[in-house]
Amino acid sequence: MNNYPEEMADPTADEALSPLESNLYNTVQNLLKETNCRKASQKGILRWSLQKKLEMDQSCSVSLIRVLLRELEQKLKRTSEKGYTHIIPLLHTLYYVVIQSGAMIPSSLYQTVYECLMKLLILPSPYSSVALSTLRSIKMEMITPGSLYQRKVMSEQNLKNEHFTLQEKVFVLADPAVFSAPLEEMVRAQLQVSSLLTDAQTVENNFVLRVLLTGLGTTCQSSKLAEALEALEDHMADKYFQEVVVAVEQSIKCGTGGCAAYLKKLQNIYTDILDSSKEDSNKVDDGSVCATAMPFPKINFLLWSDDEDLWNLLANFAEERDKKEDSIGSDDRKIEQDLMESDFDDTEGSPVRKPVAAFTRRNAYKSLKPADKLSLMREKIEAFPGSAPPVTYEDSRRHIARVVVMGDDRVLGRLTRAYHSIRERESKRLTLTKKLNLRLYYIPVTDVEASLSSPDSPWKDGGRLSLSTLLGKVDPWYNSNINTLGAQISKLAGMHFVDSVPLKQNAFLLDTLCYYLRCGTQPVHLPLYSVKMTRFDGDVVEEVFVSHLKAEFPEFRHLKEKKKVSNEPSSRRKKSTVEVFGAFISVCYTKNSLSKREVVKKDAPMICGVEITSEPAAVTSGENYLAVMFDSLNPGSITTIRIQNICIKTMEHRVLSVCLDQDSRRTYADIQRMEISPCLDPGCGIRSKFSVSSDRELPLSKYLNNALSLPVYTFTGVTP
Repeated sequence: MNNYPEEMADPTADEALSPLESNLYNTVQNLLKETNCRKASQKGILRWSLQKKLEMDQSCSVSLIRVLLRELEQKLKRTSEKGYTHIIPLLHTLYYVVIQSGAMIPSSLYQTVYECLMKLLILPSPYSSVALSTLRSIKMEMITPGSLYQRKVMSEQNLKNEHFTLQEKVFVLADPAVFSAPLEEMVRAQLQVSSLLTDAQTVENNFVLRVLLTGLGTTCQSSKLAEALEALEDHMADKYFQEVVVAVEQSIKCGTGGCAAYLKKLQNIYTDILDSSKEDSNKVDDGSVCATAMPFPKINFLLWSDDEDLWNLLANFAEERDKKEDSIGSDDRKIEQDLMESDFDDTEGSPVRKPVAAFTRRNAYKSLKPADKLSLMREKIEAFPGSAPPVTYEDSRRHIARVVVMGDDRVLGRLTRAYHSIRERESKRLTLTKKLNLRLYYIPVTDVEASLSSPDSPWKDGGRLSLSTLLGKVDPWYNSNINTLGAQISKLAGMHFVDSVPLKQNAFLLDTLCYYLRCGTQPVHLPLYSVKMTRFDGDVVEEVFVSHLKAEFPEFRHLKEKKKVSNEPSSRRKKSTVEVFGAFISVCYTKNSLSKREVVKKDAPMICGVEITSEPAAVTSGENYLAVMFDSLNPGSITTIRIQNICIKTMEHRVLSVCLDQDSRRTYADIQRMEISPCLDPGCGIRSKFSVSSDRELPLSKYLNNALSLPVYTFTGVTP
């Protein structure tokens, strides 16, 4: 084993660094300092610049890994959790260097990285969780060089191969309430670059080139190999592509014992390619490492105008994958693939279709089998202490649907309702869960000009970006790269790009989105709340919300406006004659306490409105609760309480107007009664078919948390 040089343990010993490592060290230091800075205008640029530098000169990857390793060793010496803040950025940067590197990384360096990551497992969560995820990736890459790149490219590009069938698809849903026509046009144009810059044959050739370079190192003549691949006929190029995929997958299955056979197989493929090429075999290789950056995944962008869009997108994706797998497994595989190719291409232009017949059967829902219901509870079971580690790439039957929503709190409110609806449908008939692995991502975008008044978020929009601020507090790396990306997107509507400028130069948005999708592997669970509203006419409406509920008596709005005017400074202000402070409401709630037994009943006099906001445990470092503020025109009557659930009933035949997640599109009028409580997960209602009582649950669901949360993926994540 090659131990890490002792002289590099001292962060001040710059004389021990090569000029390249010294430059990379300074870049990494500035990158880490940036995460501590509250100023958000240029955050994310340094990380992107480092990424582009690695793409242009992949020979510097080994030096960068050494610098990152040294920083991780230094962070391990810290005794306080506050000193661990930079570990997450370092781990994700390390992972991205490994997956992007086109140069061979010495096994001795891999071994040192592996030992360092093992030490990080003793740290508290979430640092240990991210370290474990990185460790698994590094271990697989140690045994099978090029495997991370291969699996990521295969799934993102939907390359056809019977040995690795996992597929991914990216959907970006933008909120029309935020995206003006010019902004939509600019974002759509930038994201569509992902399709313009990818060609199937080029992707496969670069794939073969990258894996051979990573596995064979300096024994592989990169320039000569690139030219040989370019000169091959299509059927021969595809043949070698398939051989490389088989070699990688067999090596992964064999584990450590298959490494030698894997490298020998790569050497044989390399020799065959050079022999099959018509290029001059005596040509001298220039020794340069060819740039084979990971291609962009294909991205489907659309305005989210209909709540059913998300279900339709997922259903169509599942249907496409079923057709593709059936064709691969049939006797006439090649014929069916040719017949279906045009079908797949059509879906890119029109991502939203009406649900197919498989999802709209008229027959009543059949009762789910226990095994199917367990599939709905999979994530909760995996998060349960002592459970087996979550399955990722190994479960090739479940493809990955990556859904990115863009907007403010309102779009997350819409996502909440759609996600709850999906869970309800799946609890009645398992349609998507067995086929798709749903991953949710959030990029905050506002339609209001940036404000410099908020220290937490310089462009905070009057509270409409409260959830992005929350995620930024939980995950500083998310705050540096994604919160600031939203600010950049907001400015695109007023920009004009010159046609002559290469598309790749305008790829900051696309690069950052890809980085988020590839490294945002840890979910933050935002608690969801159900609200049952009874109207004056007896009609009942059941809804869900994630961040905010506001209820007010419409007849007192003008009094609130008068109060605002009366509170403004004035040299000659008349004494307010307002004597009515609101209306009486009946309130019953359970306080936020460890026992959850203390029930308080009380009347709140003269209230003109109620505002309820979610306070997730991710921020409170305790338990999820709701903060309820009773608004009154009498300053002395304004109170705030923390509760688990609450029931509010109007008196004197008055009615409330209720708005959910600050979205005017989700406003309900004539409400006399509201019952608010944590939203229960429809997928956790497992009943025993052998029990006499239908209310009796199986033991498993009794021990798991049956509350529903919205899993938004970030770089750090929070354990539910």
